[in-house]
Amino acid sequence: MKKFFHLIPPAASLIILFFCGCRKRDNIVYPNSSSYPIHKNITSTYFWIGVPADTTNAYVGNAQSSWDINWQAHYGGYDDPIHRNGYYPVGFIPKENPFYFALPYDDYDENGNRRQSAYNMIYWAKEKTWLPRESMCKNQWIKIWKGEKIVYAQWEDSGPFFYDDSSYVFGISLPRNQFLNNSSGIDVSPAVRDYLGLAGLDTVSWQFVNPNDVPYGVWKFIVTISQVDWGQSKKY
Repeated sequence: MKKFFHLIPPAASLIILFFCGCRKRDNIVYPNSSSYPIHKNITSTYFWIGVPADTTNAYVGNAQSSWDINWQAHYGGYDDPIHRNGYYPVGFIPKENPFYFALPYDDYDENGNRRQSAYNMIYWAKEKTWLPRESMCKNQWIKIWKGEKIVYAQWEDSGPFFYDDSSYVFGISLPRNQFLNNSSGIDVSPAVRDYLGLAGLDTVSWQFVNPNDVPYGVWKFIVTISQVDWGQSKKY
């Protein structure tokens, strides 16, 4: 579900990137991870699975995500940001990766149709035939760092605030969001927050990374593989 939750209440021209030395996984030919642009000093906020809908988030909670109407159920419960057992919430071991994030892009529009920008902008879009309910974005990996600390996480929701900001997510522009939460451009999970030692509102740098290039670490103890689930409806 589209979300607006953030704990704390600019554009450059696009470039054409030329890649070489590709890697192949699951029939997807990925460019070298080092070829992806680095997004530096991006304002981050944190969010979590199961956030209730109330006045702080325009009554749009996070039991659902842009790609999964049953996100909280598939995760296994409420990803409590306060009561933690290491990088897990207290009380259960998640069924999906607790190292997750949201970027302001969804490869589907609100009617459940694939955006044309997905085919034009996503680096690996044209390297395979995508099923109707197979997101080009969901479960993809990024590297996030703050100072000398580096963490890896999977893409599991869209936001903050915008859902078609392709020139930022897949280009070199700054986030379209120029005002809210200090122009925040990424939401991260409690596990990512804790690993990097982030405050509620902070700055990080991030870069897409190919699945084959993700090193072993706590972020790979549980890897999310589920795909789009909109129930019986076309979208939400």
